[in-house]
Amino acid sequence: MKALWAWLDSRTGIQRLTHEALMENIPGGARWRYIWGSALTFCLLIQFITGVALWAAYSPGAQSAWESVFYIQHEMTGGWFLRGLHHYTAHLMVVLLVLHLMQVVIDGAYKAPREVNFWFGLILLVLTLALALTGYLLPWDQKGYWATKVATSIAAITPVFGSQIERLIVGGSDYGHLTLTRFFALHAGILPGLIVILLVGHIALFRKHGITAKKPYRKPDAPFWPDQVLMDAVAALAVLSTVVFLTVYLHGAELSAPADPSEPYSAARPEWYFLFLFQFLKYFPGGTEVWGAIVLPSVALLILAAMPIIGQWRLGHRFNLAFLGAVLVGAVFLTWQAKRQDQQDPEYHLALKRAHADAQRAVELARSPFGIPPAGAATLLRQDPLTQGPRLFAKNCASCHRYDGHDGLGNPVTEPASAPDLKGFGSREWLAGLLDPAKVDGPEYFGGTRFKEGKMVRFVKNKVAKYTPEQKASLQKVIAAVSAEAALPSQAALDARDTALIQEGRELAREDMSCTDCHQFRKPDDEATAPDLTGWGSREWLIGIISNPAHERFYGKRNDRMPAFAETGQMDTAAIGMVADWLRGDWYVEKR
Repeated sequence: MKALWAWLDSRTGIQRLTHEALMENIPGGARWRYIWGSALTFCLLIQFITGVALWAAYSPGAQSAWESVFYIQHEMTGGWFLRGLHHYTAHLMVVLLVLHLMQVVIDGAYKAPREVNFWFGLILLVLTLALALTGYLLPWDQKGYWATKVATSIAAITPVFGSQIERLIVGGSDYGHLTLTRFFALHAGILPGLIVILLVGHIALFRKHGITAKKPYRKPDAPFWPDQVLMDAVAALAVLSTVVFLTVYLHGAELSAPADPSEPYSAARPEWYFLFLFQFLKYFPGGTEVWGAIVLPSVALLILAAMPIIGQWRLGHRFNLAFLGAVLVGAVFLTWQAKRQDQQDPEYHLALKRAHADAQRAVELARSPFGIPPAGAATLLRQDPLTQGPRLFAKNCASCHRYDGHDGLGNPVTEPASAPDLKGFGSREWLAGLLDPAKVDGPEYFGGTRFKEGKMVRFVKNKVAKYTPEQKASLQKVIAAVSAEAALPSQAALDARDTALIQEGRELAREDMSCTDCHQFRKPDDEATAPDLTGWGSREWLIGIISNPAHERFYGKRNDRMPAFAETGQMDTAAIGMVADWLRGDWYVEKR
């Protein structure tokens, strides 16, 4: 071993380099305030190692990026842990960069002859933030897509060259495949390469000028080894422990639903370290936003870069400290303000809830035996009744109907309903409410319609209200029989158990309970004046009534304002099918 070490030293001079690195003199001895640079270097090492490993499984394409990140997160052994380490180390790097900048400014380590090294550090700070920004888009999910789109659109307001800069960043007139590949090239190639070059120069200049320590020294001078090495090792262990804890506790980084330009994402926010800029821009409405987005941040950055020059003045160092303190306090305040406004915004909470539901649903669909379709992950939710049904309902139906009192998406509606509430439509519970004398003319059923004074309401309030216990028992059998026509997935087991009861209910509906006086039920009846109960609530029945409620099978000329959605072109067949499936609870939920 000694011979091998001697041979290696003779070829590389490693022994002299190691001695110089470890025995470097530290004025005033080892101190905890010197750990920030080493901690940042350790973070960068983690980022490079995990980044290369993630790169091996990542596919930078508009129809493959989310799919590959889904594979990493949910299928690849340890992938969620690897991605979590990469994600949370990036967050921690921002904190450490700020702490390192504070330590440098407080100690005056930016002053001559260390100006160039300080500028190298500022450039490294900007490049690290750029690395975080470009990485945010790479999962090609809704959260990253819309947040990055908002962030990069700021480039468009740059004076003179704004549109050209935005087009260069985006790779065209709008976001797409070229945007993703450009961001990936920046994130995985150009920015890391620049960071390595600048870091080498930063460390070389640091070693040239040595550590800046405040006088008088608290302790005598000491070499880097062993005390400062131990402190740096403890810092690295603290960094690793923190990111491992966050990764395990939060089970890796979040992956929202696949990016879909056709579905705005109102819960989009930048990461917390950019949140203060997001909030700052709110103070510059209209044409003044160039001041908040470009001018004032550029001035602040220039003042930071000018600190070595300002520090030469008599009160320059105090000004630098005050300026940095004001910037940090302002950033913290704006971040807190943005968080507080979001906490008090019910629309944001609702959007966030929907975003989490969409993300969970996308994973369920991707993990189903059907998998991700060849057209890409975005079509998972576009063709999903559970996702699109409530959106279509809110857009086309909620002006009259309600779904459990809201618009289907959870948004409250202030206007009174003019049509029945459709939550649970087709179920025994829904029918029982319709045949309840206390509810039939209420807002959940016919209270807002022209049928409020119709034959059905009069029948329920005048006859059903006087039913004997035996008649009420028969009515429950009829309810079971009519509800069975819907063949709801949620009632499949109940209907299978009550086969005899359902058959008895069918006979009662046709013979003893007066249902067929108005309705057609399992037998042609040219004199029927009310909607056909054959197949009532089934997928085919629902699609039919949504397509054209004025069809003779349904309300005919007695239709109360409900549009013929198919004939008017307000919804196509696929959209009507998704609304029907959603109302019925008929969607694929089985997990692999």
